[in-house]
Amino acid sequence: MKINQQLRVIKDRGTIKWQGMLLNEPVKTRREEVEEDKPMPQPKLDAYDLQLIQEELESALKRRCNVIIHTWKEGKVTRHYGTILSIDRDACILTYADPFKDRTLNPDEIVSVNIVE
Repeated sequence: MKINQQLRVIKDRGTIKWQGMLLNEPVKTRREEVEEDKPMPQPKLDAYDLQLIQEELESALKRRCNVIIHTWKEGKVTRHYGTILSIDRDACILTYADPFKDRTLNPDEIVSVNIVE
């Protein structure tokens, strides 16, 4: 079998060599999204933090003002917005009204409370 010297096959990486330059932004964005999806470890709250959360909840309940409550459950922090209606310590339930309906939370899952003025 004769090989024509002028028709040599060039072994090139093709588009692989351009992949790094062309896909920088989408790859970076995807890495950030994957990083955000990782489960977040449960925040460690000491006695002082728990006392501040309790005071904010009681103050918001008395004043009937809007609050932003952050809860941690199964590696995710969720933001809740509304007005606190009641706190049942025996049943361990906090009831608040958001713009759509009344909802309940477990106070043990609360990691922060902020009063909205």
